[in-house]
Amino acid sequence: AKKCNPILGFYDPLGLAEQNFWGTSSEATIGFLRESEIKHGRIAMFAFVGYIVHANGIHFPWAMQLDGTPFPSVSSAPEAWDALSDSAKYQIVSFIGFLEVWRELKSEKHYMSGGKPGEFPAFDATYIPGGALNLYDPFGWSSKKSEEAKAAGLVKEINNGRLAMLGLFGFLSESKVEGSVPALKGIIPAYAGDYMGPYNHNIITDNFPGLS
Repeated sequence: AKKCNPILGFYDPLGLAEQNFWGTSSEATIGFLRESEIKHGRIAMFAFVGYIVHANGIHFPWAMQLDGTPFPSVSSAPEAWDALSDSAKYQIVSFIGFLEVWRELKSEKHYMSGGKPGEFPAFDATYIPGGALNLYDPFGWSSKKSEEAKAAGLVKEINNGRLAMLGLFGFLSESKVEGSVPALKGIIPAYAGDYMGPYNHNIITDNFPGLS
């Protein structure tokens, strides 16, 4: 904790680190919390950059789907998700679900049993000829670093992830309540959708309004 924030140090106002999730030990609970923080931080970093990209109308020039449907061009980033077809959304969520299952089942040692939080098992030659897909270290840079360098890199990743989570929430807040983040007023466009209802519009509710 001190390495991540020398000034604040250990910060756990809810006392989560003292809990025993699912009847496990405190060590297992801390492993779960650290894995969750790293994972959400990584997603937030992707989302922060993605929000900026979509908000500026940047997207791939080729067709998004086989029927020729292009990538949506929007002014408010969350509208890009709303513009996706149901099949595209289900593919995205299914792929993420697969990665979650792979992480849980294929790690040499689970993060709640002393394993390394944030590590992702590679798709080695057992599954892919040549074992060319390593999402945790795709370029092989981490494997060549010393343990000290890896530890320093983890601290940077955690801090950048925390900052990205705060930044993303700033975007979301300003898009729903104008002026809630003064520095972003007039920069982040309003979003009329519901962040907590990503599937409010789907093939079922659109064709059977009475079920929505």
